[in-house]
Amino acid sequence: MSPERRRVAITGLGLVSSIGIGQEDVWRNALAGASGARRIASFDPDRLATQIACEVNDFVPEDFMDRRAARRMDRFAQMAVAAARLGLDDAGLDPAKVPDAGVYVGSGIGGLATFVDQTLVCFERGPDRLSPLFIPMMIANMGAAQISMQLGLRGPLLSTVSACATSNHAIGEALDAIRLGRAEVIVAGGTEAAIVEMGIGAFNAMRALSVRNDAPESASRPFDAGRDGFVMGEAGAVLVLEEFAHARARGAHIYAELLGYGLTADAHHVTEPDPTGTAPAGAIRMALGEAGVTPEQVGYVNAHATSTPVGDPNEIRSIKLALGEQHASTCMVSSTKSMHGHCLGAAGGMEAALTALALETGWIPPTINLDELDPACAGVDHVANVARSAQVDVAVSNAFGFGGHNAALVFGRVEPS
Repeated sequence: MSPERRRVAITGLGLVSSIGIGQEDVWRNALAGASGARRIASFDPDRLATQIACEVNDFVPEDFMDRRAARRMDRFAQMAVAAARLGLDDAGLDPAKVPDAGVYVGSGIGGLATFVDQTLVCFERGPDRLSPLFIPMMIANMGAAQISMQLGLRGPLLSTVSACATSNHAIGEALDAIRLGRAEVIVAGGTEAAIVEMGIGAFNAMRALSVRNDAPESASRPFDAGRDGFVMGEAGAVLVLEEFAHARARGAHIYAELLGYGLTADAHHVTEPDPTGTAPAGAIRMALGEAGVTPEQVGYVNAHATSTPVGDPNEIRSIKLALGEQHASTCMVSSTKSMHGHCLGAAGGMEAALTALALETGWIPPTINLDELDPACAGVDHVANVARSAQVDVAVSNAFGFGGHNAALVFGRVEPS
């Protein structure tokens, strides 16, 4: 007989985003339907077809680390460290007292700003003028590594890189690690800072971004008939995962329980999703099976939906396949990317945190800008434009990445102790 499986609680949320820094600000703005989209301020976007993004304009790295350390990090790593500090503080955990805590934090792209800057140095001034910090600032694992070094966390250290599924993979693998007894506490999620001219320009070349420059706050509109692409966001977003009995023993506040994790591959195309929806549905079903819950128990899905013409209806197809069309028609669905933008490798961390808050508070965040539902996205209960009061016991958060990466997480509501 196998031993009883260890349960995993979510005891802290660390969020650095365009709609707030810290979970209280983020949650207040999410329920208010506030958009973080603006004209790009970090550089002159005039040469770009897309001139809008969801930037974190009020982030000061030195609030979370010393100036020397900040100068040795790309922005994506700075936001990772900030998110981790916020998350552990929210969990009531002093890093010095949990040195064996793990860090599972990924990034889809890594230090793109550093890469661009040093590429220019190489071509304009020569390779002998490259910074010795170029590689340590650029590589995608440095978000996780810097958290470990800055906070003194010596437990399991892992960085996932799976495009827009990165955070869900990191959180899911952390779930398994705690269940296996590799750690009692793991900081898990993602970080991304790709709002630079090359990043926006590259996605423009794919025709993936909205060009609604005259109305940035209404540009991200998942499921809407008028959507024309996603709005890029940036964020550092982590959950503090903790073995359930460990959390209860210290009297920790528990937002929700992480119940299950599923992952599959489309094996279809580098950017387009599986048109049948079967592979993403398989990830959802796998997560539900691992969680020990039925499709009929799912009350809310935080959708990956990015506001792209192809991706949004395909996800609805996947939800119907996973939950059954009859139950899907009554299941609440929203995409919070309508507010915080598509944060690429950090998207799943943002959305997992908002899903946990929805379970705890009994409020479902909306999909804003959903003015005219695309008929191809019909068949679920869209939470459109206004947050909804509803107690939900089981929720799913989806993340799908370029290359066919599908990752789903299942969360359960926890009764206050």
